[in-house]
Amino acid sequence: MGFLEQKQEATAALLDGVSVPTGAGWITEIRDAAMARVVDNGLPDRRDEYWKYTRPDTLTVQDAPVAAPFEHGEAPMFDEIDRLKVVFVDGIFDAGLSDNLEGEGFTIECLSDIVSKDIHWAKDLYGQLEANGQTPVQRPLAALNTALAEDGIVIRVTGKVTRPVSFIYNHEDEASDAILHHVIKLEEGASLTVLENGPAAARINKVMEVDVADKAEFHHVRAQGRDHERRAVTHIFARTGTESVFKSFTLTVNGVLTRNECVLEILGDDALVHVAGACVGDGDFHHDDTVFITHDAQNCESRQVFKKVLRNGATGVFQGKILVKPDAQKTDGYQMSQSLLLDEDSQFLAKPELEIYADDVACSHGSTSGAIDEEGMFYLRARGVPKDIATDLMTLAFLAEAVEEIENDALSECILTRLEGWLERRRG
Repeated sequence: MGFLEQKQEATAALLDGVSVPTGAGWITEIRDAAMARVVDNGLPDRRDEYWKYTRPDTLTVQDAPVAAPFEHGEAPMFDEIDRLKVVFVDGIFDAGLSDNLEGEGFTIECLSDIVSKDIHWAKDLYGQLEANGQTPVQRPLAALNTALAEDGIVIRVTGKVTRPVSFIYNHEDEASDAILHHVIKLEEGASLTVLENGPAAARINKVMEVDVADKAEFHHVRAQGRDHERRAVTHIFARTGTESVFKSFTLTVNGVLTRNECVLEILGDDALVHVAGACVGDGDFHHDDTVFITHDAQNCESRQVFKKVLRNGATGVFQGKILVKPDAQKTDGYQMSQSLLLDEDSQFLAKPELEIYADDVACSHGSTSGAIDEEGMFYLRARGVPKDIATDLMTLAFLAEAVEEIENDALSECILTRLEGWLERRRG
């Protein structure tokens, strides 16, 4: 029996008894097609090329491993930001904890409310970017999400929205297993900022599909939850139009297993796409960033900036690719992944890739891994700074390049404050 046949057989066993939710004809058709992709390609296996650094076992078993909610005693993330709050508890929308789902310049609805409607704008987008993102690399957990998700948020933006929409993911049940699917469509010239924070569940499978039209701007800042034992696999699928902007930043602290995938298609000329992340891992911590950016238009810029600080046996993974198609002349593609290893037990595994078919481009990638700079440490110690505080200062300086990718100063300051607090508590 070949490898694919083995995966298909194992997938059939794992999905035994799992049925696709019902809904209107359009959503049923999309869900059935997504489930067919899962069955045909099989769920991920450690022998798959893009899973060789991360064990998918606990992400695919039927019952989520238990993860106790973690009481950290901190004020809610982004609490000082004026925002429209959309709250989920263990993956289920909670209207009582959320603000009214309304605002000027956009419409916002629950996925659970639209799947029974025969006519809705989301039927032309739900699952479509995910399906496109299955080539050339299969992403079966995203297809499984499209097939099974019953909750999430759909947003259509027609104007410039100044108040961020904030998705808050609370975790209460230690055995919760959440599947969420968000769809966001920005019309020409529109703009929106989306915030995300919270652990969500013991295990979370989340997909966000973002369609950014010509001259539109989408900004995304995410802080993944503090629960020590949580497991998460997330996917962002996006396509960008002419003169559009897409920027996404993710902060990750804690979590036994996190895999963040980002699949972006640059389809309009003069577009700008930035993806960045900062993570701080301690002990039983495995964090995987997998990014695939396709340039299919002229004079576009993409940046990937990922920084990981690891200690006490933590593991960091970065898999990033820039694909430049033949007509994507004057592409500016930049990719940087770096790790700061605070002991000899931690490890950083990197797989940067460039695949270029155009001849007028400026593309570069780099990946480094190392310890605290001894000269910098000596400079601080010579001026009376204790070793642990000096280590934290150099850690923050190391992460700064990724945090600087956040365009909004208030949001970047919020992220830095949380990082400082986390490091201070660890020092204590």
